[in-house]
Amino acid sequence: MNEHPIPVDLSHLTGEQQHEFWMREAIAEALKAEALGEVPIGAVIVQHNQIVGRGYNLRETTLDSTAHAEMVAIRQASETIGAWRLLDCSLYVTLEPCPMCAGAIVQSRVPRVIYGTADPKAGCAGTLMNLLQEPRFNHRTEVIPNVLQPECSTMLTQFFRRLRKK
Repeated sequence: MNEHPIPVDLSHLTGEQQHEFWMREAIAEALKAEALGEVPIGAVIVQHNQIVGRGYNLRETTLDSTAHAEMVAIRQASETIGAWRLLDCSLYVTLEPCPMCAGAIVQSRVPRVIYGTADPKAGCAGTLMNLLQEPRFNHRTEVIPNVLQPECSTMLTQFFRRLRKK
């Protein structure tokens, strides 16, 4: 990761188009995971129109159950900005965060999560439960679901279909 990320001028795009721009960056991260034989999930953390953290699923590669795309991106963003509080940041992730990642998002004070497709087995941004907006926590996160949903869903579906054929 660059120590000084370069901001991108997206002022000509609508809010939805900006979300799609950054989600495509998360999809690019997911493709890196897929190239390693990992489940293709990717994430980027954006602050002031620049990526400060990138991550993709590395559980199999690192033999680390916490090596989810969001966790990798959160660690990198914290290192890049020199703070554990990721204020003024948006986290883009191709799959709805699980309980662990939702907890890390709340703990790192990420104000906004934008995800690609729902996770019916572990989604904790509204599908199974909503830990990101739990009123008993001291921090709540805005959630924007289904950005580039068909692309994110298809990528996962095709990955698991190929895996089952092997």
